[in-house]
Amino acid sequence: MKEFPRIETKRLILSQLKEEDLPFVVDYLQDKIFSDLTSNIPYPYRLEDAEFWLKMSKEAFEKDSGFTFAIRDKDEKIIGAIGLHDRGEDKAELGYWMAKTYWNQGFVTEAAKAILEFGFKELKFNKIFATHFLHNPASGKIMEKIGMKKEEILHQYIKKDGKDFDIALYSILKNKH
Repeated sequence: MKEFPRIETKRLILSQLKEEDLPFVVDYLQDKIFSDLTSNIPYPYRLEDAEFWLKMSKEAFEKDSGFTFAIRDKDEKIIGAIGLHDRGEDKAELGYWMAKTYWNQGFVTEAAKAILEFGFKELKFNKIFATHFLHNPASGKIMEKIGMKKEEILHQYIKKDGKDFDIALYSILKNKH
């Protein structure tokens, strides 16, 4: 069985999501803001949702189609998650969330820089992209801080809770990294 990568940064450890992380994940994602700001986090967030996410993450890793890393502090406590998912044709999609207590401290930016490096150097992607709802400009700021450029606004691209949302698409190319 192949080994899930472990990446260390100055303040963080990025490693495989584990069963024992799930109660923390459920606790963190109880705030409706996570559902409001993301396309794929439901509200209310239940243990079953976390178990399904863990299962999907493991399957994606086994199929070489995705890496979902727990973002951990140096004590190895999960404080968020970041993922890189193969979308074919040498492209991958970046996604992330961070527990509210840890917002505005640069943790997602630090983790995302490490994941870009991993995606370009280890996985050999040519392009990594990410999207965010327009009502979540803080996510766009993170994308800019890691060197991504806004490509376009995709109008009414995501349907969530019966509403259509515009999203901004950002990307970075290997040779611009």
